[in-house]
Amino acid sequence: HYPQLYFVSSTTKVLTDFRDFRKELEREEFSYVVPDFRLNRRFDRLGTLPQAEKDKVEFLCNECCDFGCAERRACYEAVSRQNLGEDAPEHRCAAPDGAQGYRFSKAMKNPGFIGAADIRDIYLPMGFSHFKIEGRTLGSAVLLEFLLHYLTRPEYHLPVREEIYLDGMLDLF
Repeated sequence: HYPQLYFVSSTTKVLTDFRDFRKELEREEFSYVVPDFRLNRRFDRLGTLPQAEKDKVEFLCNECCDFGCAERRACYEAVSRQNLGEDAPEHRCAAPDGAQGYRFSKAMKNPGFIGAADIRDIYLPMGFSHFKIEGRTLGSAVLLEFLLHYLTRPEYHLPVREEIYLDGMLDLF
């Protein structure tokens, strides 16, 4: 019934071990596999992937979680259960600054962060072409910053911001 439907092995699996990531890439039922953001800069290992596997990798670019977080899987499970409407306990982030919530400026300092220049200068030349931006529920102003960072040339950031901010039809804040 749905010929365009495809399956993604989600970042919620927290695939931090490269061998597990490779096994997931070998599974034919997945069109894409999202490694944990801590594998984003493992160029020594990523560079060894055959092109067919590189074509299945989808990197999470702007993760804000603490790089050393050991509770990532539990956090994802709690959020997923809540999204499904289940009565699930709230996950309390124990990471430094975790109570602040998502901050793009913090994500940009994360060792696993992939910026627009990284995509253009590192990942595309290596043969990777699928990238994922976290945060679709964060609010229009933060989403605007994502779009500016990833999809707008730096010299156009201010003119685009001005056009959007001065457009009374948009509810950014």
